[in-house]
Amino acid sequence: MVASPVVEYLVGKKTEEINPEFLALLANLEVVSRVSPPVAKAVINEIEAQRTNLKLIASENYSSLSTQFAMGNLLTDKYAEGVSGHRFYAGCENVDAVESLAATEACKLFGCDHAYVQPHSGADANLVAYWAILSARVEMPALEELGETNLSKLTAEQWESLRARMGNQRLLGMDYYSGGHLTHGYRNNVSARMFQAFSYTVDRETGFLDLAAIEKQALAVRPLILLAGYSAYPRAINFRKMREIADRAGAVLMVDMAHFAGLVAGGVFAGDYSPFPFAQVVTTTTHKTLRGPRGGVVLCSTEFADAVDRGCPLVLGGPLPHVMAAKAVAFVEANRPEFKAYARKIVENSRAMVEECLRLGMKVATGGTDNHLFLVDVSPFGITGRQAESALRQCSITLNRNALPFDQNGPWYTSGLRIGTPAVTTLNMDREEMKEIASIIRLVLDNTKPLTAGGEKSKAKYEVEPKAEAEAKERVRAVMSRFPVYPEIDLDFLKMRFR
Repeated sequence: MVASPVVEYLVGKKTEEINPEFLALLANLEVVSRVSPPVAKAVINEIEAQRTNLKLIASENYSSLSTQFAMGNLLTDKYAEGVSGHRFYAGCENVDAVESLAATEACKLFGCDHAYVQPHSGADANLVAYWAILSARVEMPALEELGETNLSKLTAEQWESLRARMGNQRLLGMDYYSGGHLTHGYRNNVSARMFQAFSYTVDRETGFLDLAAIEKQALAVRPLILLAGYSAYPRAINFRKMREIADRAGAVLMVDMAHFAGLVAGGVFAGDYSPFPFAQVVTTTTHKTLRGPRGGVVLCSTEFADAVDRGCPLVLGGPLPHVMAAKAVAFVEANRPEFKAYARKIVENSRAMVEECLRLGMKVATGGTDNHLFLVDVSPFGITGRQAESALRQCSITLNRNALPFDQNGPWYTSGLRIGTPAVTTLNMDREEMKEIASIIRLVLDNTKPLTAGGEKSKAKYEVEPKAEAEAKERVRAVMSRFPVYPEIDLDFLKMRFR
């Protein structure tokens, strides 16, 4: 009889030699492998892939194993529509405890009035926020005019009138091509279909947001919501001034801080550059600079708390209690003093890599960065963003292509790369590693050539000079060998036992 992997791992080890995190992962994979070996192997393959590729995707990170293990628990079996203390299912006492802890830790972390920790993603969080604002600012005043509180008691005519009023509100957010997110009014997203959506752009010459231009546009549009925040903008935003613009335009200031929440939590973005207390509603993901599980959160002032808490039945169905447990763990971690040092180092590393990119002659949008990401224009190399992304991945660097402001190549092929430092900072890399990574990127871009045959699809075809590819891979391997992903994990043992 073959011994289980856990038993084999423990044989001959002293207590102090046993790594509890690895033991927990090993037990997990053993149980999974009994049912589906391909799933267990995919997990191991992903660990190996992350160990051998530099992760520079600005929206990704490495969460702690404590956070990951919090997701793999029996709470996943429980339905829990509603909120803590007000559920539509019985038996939610333990879910209540977890959700309350996550909300309390989030409020402590960001210094806000209220936290709703149920959204499954940042997109869900934005939908909850949008509908909560519509409810508080449009629906509830309309019901007061009608002298009614129960939607079910409205006549068909009254209901249609209310629907029309809610469906004709305006949203003013950052243009997708200027760095805004899909959910900020992009026409292919539901946000542009539930609102009359308007977009503000960056200055064509500088690449910076022009607050005077935004104010002029806001006063002309008079939106219900003025939305600040970004997916690919490398600069800090003055939220005090954004709130002043919103107030003058009669709008609610909503901030999507999904990308920079960790910089807010860590105190890097403070004062006028923190959305608190200026924004009335703030949304975020929990997995980017916050280093938590994949998920979303809505944070708001007391005015919007009741409406936000009606995310179910408004937008969401049953929450994911196991993910809320992981959010609670991640928020506890982010409330520790060492997280502030981590947040500072993210920006230091981002600026160090930009500095080296510029020294090496690369073109960087806005000429620098204030946060965890920056954009490189690859058009001077004669290639598209898609070609550059694929070439770098071939050379063991993982990042994503990204449209630049006013990009002629559109959102699919693009002219740019988005580069982020949250994950490499989690691995404790420092300034010298940032310089080396920038140098490797330049090496690959210099030696990537487009293949022109094939019409429009040729924008994706490329080739990398073999000697440069070999050199880049070896240099990446050397960096990653000094900073292993999840060093607690004995990858050789996993590969031996599960393949």
